[in-house]
Amino acid sequence: MRAQEITFLKLVQGDKQFQVPLYQRTYSWGREQLKRLWEDVGELVDQHVSGESTAPHFLGSVVLAPGQIQAGGVQRWLVVDGQQRLTTLMLAFTALRDHLKETGDLRGVDRVHRQVLVNEFHEGLDRYRLLPTQADREAYTACVQSRADAGGSDNIGAAYRFFRGALAESPDAGDERWIATVETVLKDLLSIVEITAESGDNVYRIFESINNTGVGLSQSDLLRNYVFMLLPKRGERVYQELWLPMQQSLGPKNLELLVWLDLIVRGHYKAKQSEIYREQQKRLQPLAGDEDALQQEVTQLAERGRRFLRIIEPHRETSPSLRAVLERLTAWGGQTHYPLSLHLLDLVDAGSTTSDDAAEALLYVESYLVRRLICQTPTTGLNRIFMEAPKELESDRPAAEAVRRFLSGRRRRWPSDEELREAIRSKPFYWSGRPPQRSYILRRLEESYRPTEPVDFAKAALSVEHVLPQRPAPAWFDLLADETEPNQTPQELHDLLVHTLGNLTLTGDNSKLSNHPFQRKQQILDSSALRMNLEIASSDRWGKAEIMARADRLSVRAVELWPGPIGGVKPVGEEWPGWAELRAALVAMPSGTWTTYGDVAELIGSHPVPVGTYLGASTSVIGAYRVLTAEGRISPAFRWPDGSDRQSPQELLMSEGVRFDPSGRANRSQRLTATELATLLGKDVTQPVSHDPLPDGEDAAAAERFRAQLQEHWPEASAGVMAVLDFWRRQGGYVTHGRHEETSCFPMLDAGTSQRPHLMWPVAIYPVSGTVEVVFQHLKNRSPFDDTEQRRELMQRLNKIDGIELPEAKLELRPSFPVRVFAEHVDEICEVLDWFVHTAALDLARRA
Repeated sequence: MRAQEITFLKLVQGDKQFQVPLYQRTYSWGREQLKRLWEDVGELVDQHVSGESTAPHFLGSVVLAPGQIQAGGVQRWLVVDGQQRLTTLMLAFTALRDHLKETGDLRGVDRVHRQVLVNEFHEGLDRYRLLPTQADREAYTACVQSRADAGGSDNIGAAYRFFRGALAESPDAGDERWIATVETVLKDLLSIVEITAESGDNVYRIFESINNTGVGLSQSDLLRNYVFMLLPKRGERVYQELWLPMQQSLGPKNLELLVWLDLIVRGHYKAKQSEIYREQQKRLQPLAGDEDALQQEVTQLAERGRRFLRIIEPHRETSPSLRAVLERLTAWGGQTHYPLSLHLLDLVDAGSTTSDDAAEALLYVESYLVRRLICQTPTTGLNRIFMEAPKELESDRPAAEAVRRFLSGRRRRWPSDEELREAIRSKPFYWSGRPPQRSYILRRLEESYRPTEPVDFAKAALSVEHVLPQRPAPAWFDLLADETEPNQTPQELHDLLVHTLGNLTLTGDNSKLSNHPFQRKQQILDSSALRMNLEIASSDRWGKAEIMARADRLSVRAVELWPGPIGGVKPVGEEWPGWAELRAALVAMPSGTWTTYGDVAELIGSHPVPVGTYLGASTSVIGAYRVLTAEGRISPAFRWPDGSDRQSPQELLMSEGVRFDPSGRANRSQRLTATELATLLGKDVTQPVSHDPLPDGEDAAAAERFRAQLQEHWPEASAGVMAVLDFWRRQGGYVTHGRHEETSCFPMLDAGTSQRPHLMWPVAIYPVSGTVEVVFQHLKNRSPFDDTEQRRELMQRLNKIDGIELPEAKLELRPSFPVRVFAEHVDEICEVLDWFVHTAALDLARRA
């Protein structure tokens, strides 16, 4: 085998084809890996544009083996290892080419297409420089060919859509120099080690050995070995007295984190966690031969380690004010604030500031994080802001003032009081951040009532409750009907209100509250120990007016709890962040789907009218044609930009796979709701508790409630459902139920072992609403259905049954079909479930 470091462009140029063998898994990079790559690309672009010297970024290795070559044909290479990187970069180039097309740079389109994506003078499959596995091939070639169905629901389509959005949403998206630099970085500044096998080598054996290696040394292991190699005389004593205690108190992961933080607070704010060893080695190399200086370095690292322990274990902090804010940041979660927190503790221990001043500074950090989450400010660049802080803080000011001034910088987006109030009234808070962060904000608001007998939140099992329910009974819609605006339905008003902060509280009685009428909820909330619940219970009704009034009361408390930036006014001339979220959502939509103005409004915390106005004035927004009226029709106000020769919106949607009835209404099953759009954007959309099964197996009382509700609401389907559930039990599964008033049903399967359970369920059945959800969103995290092809197979088998019409674009969501299908198709449903159990059993045998 031979190896060489090479740029991506040099790797792919020439009449070549990289073929991914059948034994390789399908393309599997997700949003997190794509974000990390794009952040690295963005950093290289910024350095290049600003004139800094730019070293290539090492992306990893690609192992190739020579394939067959025919006279006049392309040189084929089997991709033994590295197909994920190759495929990702090819998809980035397809997105760049299509972005260049949007900007009108047709020469750039031609250049990228010919240089990178295709073998220009070849036809058929030989034309593609990369040929993925057969399972991924159709989705990939759709992107290369710029077909209407490019950007589907699988991982290939998701990666293409990610890069389209990343390019379109950059502040410099229209700058020719910036776009040219992105192209340069992708072609010439991403370094790959090309490892080439010889003809006749056992390719599968090479693949096996590469992917079955042992656990490698961590970055901190490498650094430790290097440091003690430079301490031949003092090494044992320094290790026993300094390094070992630090290693034991922090543990391996936190020690590695400390070694990275040590670089950051020293001002090396661009250091990556993957390059800790190289950066620290470069810093320590001049000290080789000076054991005094090296011992002092280890001493300083150990001291910093003890400060870091006070951040991750706040009970160690002796100052009450500092301990309190560190405890709050720990409850908030995440590591974003670590560089700045560690820098502030450095200042405290050095006597450069007081504990109270550092505590006030960290209150501003808490406020900055909380306000951004409530206002749903994009998190892009957040880590970099806190990594830059130790170097950028003004050292001639008190720490708290310096931190507040730093975070108030124009491009750091600390929401003002006005923005905070607007967001509390209109944003779907329930989709903000992670569930513990949402609970934390509600907890802090509850504590602001300063009750005489405060709740012990550490022991209380509280969860977030929607007062106006997510799945309301008809009585709720009757109440909302009195407050709707012209041309607004009670359902649309419900959707705009239900997830806002004014409608949310904490409770330990979530299952009791369910979707009961407000009068019943009043009785339960009135016995709560939480002041905010007593306040809700004092209302006579619970509709739009009450939710908005409570939002305004909570705004007053939020402004007091979490102080705002210096100046405290909404920036003039800045675009409202909701429009960026709208554009990101439309780019994220898989081909073959549509949504409504109301769904988009619910997602971004706006109203259908301004959404329509914005899209009408911004017809260059990618995917604007996918936003239809509530009835699924093209809006009469929709217009392409002047001079456009594009197909009509309906023709374009039909070419992507959206079906329309003769009257011009789009197929309802292909509509993406606000919840589904939020899921596609990577928001932590927590399903209602009723959407998940009870943990403790079968329950006779719950089973009887389910049967009775099914018989009452869907009597014609009841016998069929019960027959299918009996069949499921005979196949080795069991049945459990939900905990809400509508007693949902889940056919469960444990495809694991007694030591390692592997629970999954294919569907969830709702006996009142009469829907059966196919839980692809759950299955995509469970082997073997984490493979897109297995989920697609399940979808295709279900779609052969008359009455089931699951859209391809929802392979990562929770599409549904009507429960009445069970009335006439028991045998076909049982065949699909039999296949499901058999597939899971084969996977268990493979994993055993």
